[in-house]
Amino acid sequence: MNVSLAHPEMLLLIIPVLIAGFYLLRKTKTKLVEWRMLVAFLLVLALASPFTTAPQTVSEDNPSLVVVSDETSSMGIFQEGTGTELYEALTAKTPTTFIQLTGDKTSLGDAVLQYAGSGTQVVLVTDGNNNAGKSLVDALEFAKETDTPVYLVEPELEVNDLSVEVLGDKAVVVENENEFEIVVQQAGEDSVSYFLEFYVDGNLERSKSFSQQERTNVIPITWAFDSLGAHNIMVRITPSGEDLNDLNNEFSKALYVVPKPKLTLVSSEPSAPLGLVLKNLYDVSVVSDYPGIAKIKDSKALVLDNRLISTLSEAEVKEIKKYVSDGGGLIVVGGEKAYDYGDYLNSSLEEILPVVSKPSEFKGGRNIVLILDISPSTEKHETLGDLLGNAIYILRNENLKDANAGVIAFGSKGVDVSDGFVFLGQPRNLAELEDKISQLTPDEQSKTSLDQGLETAKEMLESEDGELDAIVISDGGIEKSYDQSLKAARDLQDMGVNIYFIHIRSPAPSQTDLTTRTYYAERLMQELELEKNYFHIEQGERANIKFEKIEKLPEEGEEEEIELDAYPLLVYSPDHFITKNLKGNVSGTITGYNDVTPKAGSERLVITVTGKPVLTTWRFGLGRVAALSTDNGEGEGSRWSPVLYTGQNAKLISGMTNWAIGNPRAEEGAVLDAPDTWLGTPADLTLVMYDEGVPKLKIDGEPINLALTGRNTYEATVNPDEMRIYDISGYPLAVNYPLEFRDVGINRDIEPLILATGGKIYDSREARALLLKDARQNSEREVNEPVSLKVYVLLAALLLYLSEIIVRRIKEMRRLRKMQAATGTGETPAAESAVEGE
Repeated sequence: MNVSLAHPEMLLLIIPVLIAGFYLLRKTKTKLVEWRMLVAFLLVLALASPFTTAPQTVSEDNPSLVVVSDETSSMGIFQEGTGTELYEALTAKTPTTFIQLTGDKTSLGDAVLQYAGSGTQVVLVTDGNNNAGKSLVDALEFAKETDTPVYLVEPELEVNDLSVEVLGDKAVVVENENEFEIVVQQAGEDSVSYFLEFYVDGNLERSKSFSQQERTNVIPITWAFDSLGAHNIMVRITPSGEDLNDLNNEFSKALYVVPKPKLTLVSSEPSAPLGLVLKNLYDVSVVSDYPGIAKIKDSKALVLDNRLISTLSEAEVKEIKKYVSDGGGLIVVGGEKAYDYGDYLNSSLEEILPVVSKPSEFKGGRNIVLILDISPSTEKHETLGDLLGNAIYILRNENLKDANAGVIAFGSKGVDVSDGFVFLGQPRNLAELEDKISQLTPDEQSKTSLDQGLETAKEMLESEDGELDAIVISDGGIEKSYDQSLKAARDLQDMGVNIYFIHIRSPAPSQTDLTTRTYYAERLMQELELEKNYFHIEQGERANIKFEKIEKLPEEGEEEEIELDAYPLLVYSPDHFITKNLKGNVSGTITGYNDVTPKAGSERLVITVTGKPVLTTWRFGLGRVAALSTDNGEGEGSRWSPVLYTGQNAKLISGMTNWAIGNPRAEEGAVLDAPDTWLGTPADLTLVMYDEGVPKLKIDGEPINLALTGRNTYEATVNPDEMRIYDISGYPLAVNYPLEFRDVGINRDIEPLILATGGKIYDSREARALLLKDARQNSEREVNEPVSLKVYVLLAALLLYLSEIIVRRIKEMRRLRKMQAATGTGETPAAESAVEGE
């Protein structure tokens, strides 16, 4: 208990008490003075008003609410008046503020931030699509941190709406097949049909009819341009069914076609598959030895193919290091003369690379088992969604990409849902596991037998090596199976298994031991001495279990135990720029690789099924470095990876090279960058002058005012007022429909964030019936109220004072009795005077 003082300055009164006390002690030298000093100390302490704080539950019958009604232009597809009707229903019963958002921009994040932390609960009547101001994701995170519940009321969809958008790079390379994605969204979830037209520079090139059931359909398309400069593509959709707005049915993308970027390929095998792919896509200078900085300074990237470290002098490595630091790209391709075979270990070249040329061992790895409670109580008390959501959240942890995972569901018995362990490094495996988890439902006849789930986990883990983890996710109703569960958990502990328990708060009565007022789940973890692995969380929250990466280098001379003739490949990071066009898959196998270990801060993109890195990247200074630790497809003394250079796999090589290049435009003359924009959203222009001259820009012939913001760098902002392609001194700028009309329908991505704040999600009818009740429950909160300790200090002073008097009187009475016994008479005058003298 922490004790504080309301008036600490009163403690200064102790000084005169001490002075007077010591003076009297010197004069009388009796215990009476010491007793009275203690009493005086306590009285001074009472004057200082000591207090502590104690948690108390406070609630409001009429909580303060703010209803934020989204009435912007895109909300016309929903039932009108939902926000107004809800406000009128609430304001009659509790203090309620009403805010209307109108116009062509939706700033939900700003509205949430304005009221978060003020004691007011926020009600959003919206589709959840935020396109202006502060991020809604960040705002909801702040609301969670400040204990501000945010509720989401989803209006009823009355009419469908479709939108189209084109994604892809604006600067594209001449004569290369450039990939774009046409994204068609619908507000509803029914089947829709539409006719799509694809135009290039105003000419219809392709057209086709499409049908889609899902909310979003992504249509890939490629196009090669045979001339440099400004071009554009336009996509138009014509829906066959209902579609409220035709404004968002057409989308233009401005493109600027540039010459093929210059590369320098240092290789003794320029005709290998690597060289053929590069020469087809880029302006490649092929040399057999490193040519020096003067020859590579105009190249966007340097490719070292299967080079021994002895072919590079220290001075040349120093040049390469500066070239990369200044923004150049570097790709180092493996083979029989590179990396671990080329003496790269501890070399100066290795300092630039994202890998160490020393093998890493992945034997054992991490094996994790999720033990999920799907007993009927989880559905009855509405915790099933949180149980399954926490399981999926754990599987998506970045540090589990190397792990093998199993999923067990238990009611009356444990069931292996995953059918053994599944490697999480394969996105397809993760998706399948998530799908299986999301479909779990309770058996109405089952009970909560945690011990059965733990026994099934024991069977799965007993033959595994490495890091072993078992994570129980339950509502904690384990009263009837507690003793058996404790025994099964101890058996797992004896096997070296790390046990975690995620306890979702619920009203389930069987979760609490009424005699000790403790949760059975918490007691279980205490008896296992694993209190730190116990997570008691609210509904809507996610447990944050920290998994450390498991990577260790083998001892010197240790051999890799796994030997295969071929190594299937896996995409380890499917969302990276290099791998996103592979759709999470690299087909085929390689027969060899250079055994390397990724450095801290690097990113593995492609690995073998045994966990060995094949493509690893990182940033070095201003430049980018890619380590391809397999060969060029037809290397000298090896032919490990021809599969990487054919078919769809070749996109990995072009993606890797494009990433290393960065901006494909040559650094010469005046280089303008201006991303396309939306009507009503200003466009930012950046002009870099690589040659001397006066910077000038015009938009459709009208001068643009430029501001110097850095060395040879100028910036400006333009705000076009029409939807069309603008000409900025020969550079195209596309202005499309307002951003408000791109995202149509309910944004499901924010729903978990709403729940995490403690709020709930309703339709319009549910909101009028339940929202105020839930807001009253959420207004109940624990606060630390001050509790005065002054009365206890005064009682202590009084007891001490009375005790001193009682003790003194008892001593006096004993002395009188002794005197009476000595004289054989009654009370003497001398004795009486002695008493009075006291």
